[in-house]
Amino acid sequence: MAKNYDALAKTIIKDVGGKDNVISVVHCTTRLRFKLKDEKKANDDALKDTDGVVTVVKAGGQYQVVIGNEVADVYEAVLKEGGFSGGGQVADDDLDDSNMSLMDKAIDLISGIFTPILGPMAAAGMIKGLTAMCASFGWLAKTSGTYEVLYAIGDGFFYFLPLILAITSAKKFKVDRFTAITIGAAMCYPAMVAMNSSKKVLFDLFNGTFLHSQVHATFLGIPIISMNYTSTVIPIILAVWFASVVEKWCKEWIPTVVKTFLVPFVTLLIVVPLTFLIIGPLATWIGNALAAITSAVYNFSPVLAGILLGGFWQVFVIFGVHWGFVAVMMSNIAALGYDPILGLSLGASFAQIGVVLAILLQTKDQKLKGIALPAFLSGIFCVTEPAIYGVTLPRKKPFVLSCIAAGIGGGLIGFFGTKMYMMGGMGVFVIPAAIGPKTGVDMSVYGLMIAMAVSFVLGFILQMVLGQKSVDQAYDEKQAKTVQEVANQADTIAKAAPSLANTSDLNVSTELVSPLAGELLPLSEVKDEVFSSGAMGEGVAVEPSEGVLHAPADGKVVMTFPTGHAIGMKTSDGAEILMHIGMDTVNLQGHGFETLVAKGDEVKAGDELVKFDIDAIHAKGYVVMTPIVVTNSKDYEKITVVSQGNVKVGQEILDLEGASEAEAASSNPQMA
Repeated sequence: MAKNYDALAKTIIKDVGGKDNVISVVHCTTRLRFKLKDEKKANDDALKDTDGVVTVVKAGGQYQVVIGNEVADVYEAVLKEGGFSGGGQVADDDLDDSNMSLMDKAIDLISGIFTPILGPMAAAGMIKGLTAMCASFGWLAKTSGTYEVLYAIGDGFFYFLPLILAITSAKKFKVDRFTAITIGAAMCYPAMVAMNSSKKVLFDLFNGTFLHSQVHATFLGIPIISMNYTSTVIPIILAVWFASVVEKWCKEWIPTVVKTFLVPFVTLLIVVPLTFLIIGPLATWIGNALAAITSAVYNFSPVLAGILLGGFWQVFVIFGVHWGFVAVMMSNIAALGYDPILGLSLGASFAQIGVVLAILLQTKDQKLKGIALPAFLSGIFCVTEPAIYGVTLPRKKPFVLSCIAAGIGGGLIGFFGTKMYMMGGMGVFVIPAAIGPKTGVDMSVYGLMIAMAVSFVLGFILQMVLGQKSVDQAYDEKQAKTVQEVANQADTIAKAAPSLANTSDLNVSTELVSPLAGELLPLSEVKDEVFSSGAMGEGVAVEPSEGVLHAPADGKVVMTFPTGHAIGMKTSDGAEILMHIGMDTVNLQGHGFETLVAKGDEVKAGDELVKFDIDAIHAKGYVVMTPIVVTNSKDYEKITVVSQGNVKVGQEILDLEGASEAEAASSNPQMA
């Protein structure tokens, strides 16, 4: 059954400062990416503590709420709850980016253009790579219709990449979408593509350099520097940016009555020719220059380049600058037919999940286990944000160890000379992208697989040997604090309770009734070792179906909390009882709780003690399972659970077997 994310969406919107503070929200593979009017209004700590949120990251002018694998479902709930229109983006006319650095603006631009197409781009790369692999192994003939159809699915995306990037660039630069698509279509028009390979050459430019180009035709007597713009990235982005300038200018002077057709008419008439004459060639030369520079760095020492890029890749991911390498990769593939750079990072995700697997085996923290397992599974497919933000980075040393393993893996990839011939899938699905059209499955492909395996194993070993102490450090401190807190609560009950002056070793036998309506559970199921281990005393737990806590027996209230999350009682028969609503609910500072009694009040079994809002507590990411603990269990010979399943308020749940009334009376005349 599909999960309901409405409560989580409501909490996220509230803690980012409310819907009025949201300029826009989109999502990528693992994150909700907000643009906020004022980031200071967001409650970082509350979001980080929310169940369902891995962490919060501020980068590239975005307020990023890391969700993990369920981000798409949470995103839909956020759109619904917030009433955001336009595919999750509200009007952003009042967007103020004056406080963004140049680097932030560059990251925001690149990620904004590439993020929306990441999924289909990876899917197309996987299909293209797997098709090429089948052909390389002889499983599929290149002349077959099956090969042609499958290859068209994969290669079609990249061939017409300018049209696809025109759509995302139009959104980023605020240009009419169909005007931008028309520019991209002209750049990929068959006649223009064919011109680049025409045998008719008017003259050559920059012979002997990476800028070498031919002129095959002219436009109004001006030479057209021939370029093939299919599969390119930079030319269309620059062309759409220029179109945004021209379109804005046109809207200022063209009369409103004819804007509908004259604005795109003038825009296209200016932008498309200038794209072929100036923008396209310049952009292509920029791409060729980037390819030459990155190749020079790689050729200086592939191993060193691999160590550096592999080792720092996860740092780049944290700050969002990894998008720059994606753009460089696409430029390299367009200019060289392959990319030697981005592949050096492919060991990083496997190093990360090697460390995460070790942590999964090392930790005692059930919450961490719940985060680590899906993070490990998603990391296999190169989605590492849940692993980074939820598991390794908060513990620092495991993150460093994963970077070391990733650096060694990157060095191996450089050593084997692995190159990427297309934008492939992610994780294990990226391997087919390393298969060369001419070389097939060679040592560079096997070397990539070896490097991935080494990164994984090394990350696992480093964490098992060197990272153990850092895994549960915060958890152990929290447990110690909780033990002390509960011990103090039990001590308070004992000190505040009226003494019975009983000289008997055992209290009189008695019974306790359920203080809650709900499902009765063993104390061992409480997600807190202090209670589940019985260290604070024997008892039971109730998963409440109604938000009212009642007295389990006649007695006196000896402890209340301002936060309302716990009550201490001493019954008339001497049983000291601690009832703790939920785990860590003290952090709510009373939100969702209403205490109905005060310390010193005499109560009867069934009297209401505390009202609490189950939905509000759940929305904050906390459980409401409530342990009912007899903190002076040592004063009884035996404590027996006498009910099971669903219980009602007032139904007997615990039998406390101690001394008989006669025995108690004989040993304590005051009770006779």
